[in-house]
Amino acid sequence: MFAEYLTRGVKAGVVAGLVFGLFMAVVANPLVAYTDELNHATVEESGHSHEAESAHSHETEGTHSHETEGTHTHEAEGTHAGEGGGHHDTAVSMAVTKVVSVAAGGLWGVVLGGAFFGVAFFFLEPAIPGPDAAKSYLMGLAGFITVSGAPWLVLPPAAPGAEQSLSVATRLPLYAGMMLAGALACLSAGYVYTRLRESSGSVAALVGAAVPFALLAALAVVAPENAVHGALSPTLETGLTGLFAFGQVLLWLVLAAAHARFRPSSASESESAIPTAGRDSAPAAD
Repeated sequence: MFAEYLTRGVKAGVVAGLVFGLFMAVVANPLVAYTDELNHATVEESGHSHEAESAHSHETEGTHSHETEGTHTHEAEGTHAGEGGGHHDTAVSMAVTKVVSVAAGGLWGVVLGGAFFGVAFFFLEPAIPGPDAAKSYLMGLAGFITVSGAPWLVLPPAAPGAEQSLSVATRLPLYAGMMLAGALACLSAGYVYTRLRESSGSVAALVGAAVPFALLAALAVVAPENAVHGALSPTLETGLTGLFAFGQVLLWLVLAAAHARFRPSSASESESAIPTAGRDSAPAAD
């Protein structure tokens, strides 16, 4: 039985991982590379401006002319000499990067599919409300909150090259702690919903299930603040954050959809057999 759950989760992970890897290779990585180059260009431009001002105040006009001529000559020779090889190396590098992105996305999908939709789903399925397909989507929502949503309340995705006020030694345990808090919030919400639905109805159950997530948001308010400073424009930084969020939502949505699609045939047959038996038993009663 456990092997069937694990196999189903891994199969869903393969599908979602390939979709996520293609998204990273075709959309996310080129944009991240562009913003990284833009960030470096901005930093270098500010550094060159400072150096130029300092050089202008200390160097003579003749020395500046000699250095400029030598620099232009050297750059022109280097550009003509390496132009052919540069284009080839860039093309090979881009192809390798895309292949690695797809492979890494597939592996990440398999890990998440096996852990959440294989192992965790095996133990939690009886406590998850709703039919089998709805359980898959609720599990996907819980996985997104645990792995990404809850930690992002404190440590949202940062643009390449951005400086963060909290050190890595502080951010790592903080991220892990918010993941644990997100998982506990999801488990608590499911438990409260199940108990209140039986005693007080669906409306009260939904209200009660929202309380753990409100507590999760309150926990994020009192967490240490991580100020982020970067050279990119606020519009571009917001776009990158939205892109990262969209990628994670896409990953978990495809995971849940594939997991629901890979339902065992016996489960589908049993669901369809119930109304059929009802229709067949009606004439027999006559």
